Amino acid sequence: MGSSSDSKIMHSAATILDEFGVAHEDQIVSAHRTPTRLSDYAKHAEKEGFKVIIAGAGGSAHLPGMIASHTVIPVIGVPIMVYNDKANSDKFKFSAFGGLDALLSISEMPTGSPVVTVGVNKAANAGLYAVKILANEFPELRSKLKKHKETQYNSVIKESDEMRKIGLARFAGKKK
Repeated sequence: MGSSSDSKIMHSAATILDEFGVAHEDQIVSAHRTPTRLSDYAKHAEKEGFKVIIAGAGGSAHLPGMIASHTVIPVIGVPIMVYNDKANSDKFKFSAFGGLDALLSISEMPTGSPVVTVGVNKAANAGLYAVKILANEFPELRSKLKKHKETQYNSVIKESDEMRKIGLARFAGKKK
């Protein structure tokens, strides 16, 4: 992630990876404040045999694209809407464009340096996509993904049955 304030969003990716038993390395690497570290980290990732990199950043969101420019490892970009203006306050603030700035920055990489982009603040989806990439090489992950999808399916059916039984108004009231 580009900043420690991004951890509030990026922890969702780590949670998914942990759930699937995927080892991961969590780092703060700023494209703007630590450009040499960024280059070194890309080399480190290749040397260590990383299979995929998840990079989250807000605002101009250069981190995913810059990491992708330094490595052949697939990069999943997470555009982050929330950022922390450390100079003024410890409170979270929202980016001026509601995360659209980060989304467009990450999704519009120039030809030759692609980054897969998930939705704004959707780090959990980045984690799942990383697991899908890894599942091509590791059959045990493919089995876990199928079980995960089955669990999701059953959860939706269970909720639908409950809603039908008690009615929409009561069901929606329980969700608040």
